[in-house]
Amino acid sequence: MVRIITIASGKGGVGKTTITANLGIALAQQDLRVLVIDADIAMANLSLLLGMQSSPITLHDVLLGESNVHDAIYDGPGGIHFIPSGLSIESYRRVDAERLESLVREIAESYDFVLMDAPAGIEKSVMAALSAADEVLLVTMPNSPSVADVLKTKIVAQRIGSHPVGIVLNFLRGEKGEISDDDIMKMLELPIYGMIPYDSEIRKSFMQENVAPVMIRVPNSPASIAIRKMAAKLSGVSVAPQITKVKKPGFLSRLFGFFRKKKKASAEEIKKETE
Repeated sequence: MVRIITIASGKGGVGKTTITANLGIALAQQDLRVLVIDADIAMANLSLLLGMQSSPITLHDVLLGESNVHDAIYDGPGGIHFIPSGLSIESYRRVDAERLESLVREIAESYDFVLMDAPAGIEKSVMAALSAADEVLLVTMPNSPSVADVLKTKIVAQRIGSHPVGIVLNFLRGEKGEISDDDIMKMLELPIYGMIPYDSEIRKSFMQENVAPVMIRVPNSPASIAIRKMAAKLSGVSVAPQITKVKKPGFLSRLFGFFRKKKKASAEEIKKETE
């Protein structure tokens, strides 16, 4: 049975789009059928992260009734399918965001997971993305403004009949002043589905000549491992252990080891001579 999940936040800049892209890839790596939709029809940038900004047919075209939704589905990186949103402000002004739910329901049964990247805030297009999903994952950073804003999104989602299921804590640094995961769970009254550490490899993903999500570019980075665990929690599949390379001892270690062996051998020789 398909799970349709909107990934939302109260404010921008909390890493919601990055989480959506990489979580979709992590699920696809479990041989699951995954569709990722850029539902941020005003400020779309998921296609930029996936390197698919040149897609000719977008969600804008579908919502305007100018194209079939199946024509807007593309093969994305890491085995996902992807529906990009348009970058045109002019077409955004004319789209009917309320059609999103019916379009999602039309294609959802072909997949195991449908992930939607919602806009930030609580405007009309946000409501459409929340209404189109069966479940909502809330992304926040461990600070007061971010948690306060995501609480508002949770309340809005519940009022329109959506079902918030959990929290994703992003950009964790372990610094003094961060709100603890236990306190955030108490405030939002939801379980934590993922705890993503701050990872410079995420930032570097946007700085490469060929932009690629961190799950593909650096699959064993701290953020990638945390996102893989979150995907496993969503799907119920256990995470395969990561292969760790055995670090060869350096020159000094080998040198000290040599002297330790010599010292041990000398001690044994002295013992034999005194017996």
